[in-house]
Amino acid sequence: MRLPKILHLFAVFTLIGLAGPASDSALADAPKAAVEQLLQSITQLHHKKPLTPEQQQSNDTVSRQAVALMDVRQVSQKTLGKYWKERSKKEQDKFVQLLGDIFRYVAFPNSAKFFGEMNIQYAATRMDGKTATVPMTVVHEEEGEVGLSFVLAQNSSRWRVVDVILDGVSMRSNLRTQFYKVIKKHDYPELTRRMQKKLKAAQK
Repeated sequence: MRLPKILHLFAVFTLIGLAGPASDSALADAPKAAVEQLLQSITQLHHKKPLTPEQQQSNDTVSRQAVALMDVRQVSQKTLGKYWKERSKKEQDKFVQLLGDIFRYVAFPNSAKFFGEMNIQYAATRMDGKTATVPMTVVHEEEGEVGLSFVLAQNSSRWRVVDVILDGVSMRSNLRTQFYKVIKKHDYPELTRRMQKKLKAAQK
């Protein structure tokens, strides 16, 4: 199973939580500000192997901070869909950990490579209660123009990504379709086996 490029892109847009109360006008700007801060951090990841011990330590710090600010459990639940309830609590926790590790070791480094040189053009943030959508266009020298929209949910004073729309394609729906295909053709253990294989290859 090839993990889609959209998964790599999704990792870049994990938002940094903003602490403290905010006015209505500041709240409308918070998701965009968080994206800008995160992009600055992710592009600092070292991705050219072999990495020095210092580079590995730096990457570990950045990736841990980023994945801690993702709602990986919600993404896991939504992408497994009906199969989520069939899993035990222990299996659910393991899947959340596995998907989080894939973000850290696969998605983040690939995102750093992709966004190393880019031109981002933001559109106006759309607010709908505790949900925000941050549209933007990324112009990359090799990949060309990519349209992205980040769907964020607010929990208290923190914003977390719950979906990413890449050129009209939902990250969650894309992953769910792939996961369903593997589970239906094989089974759930085969899905996790393939994900673990992908993770181990990235950690070499």
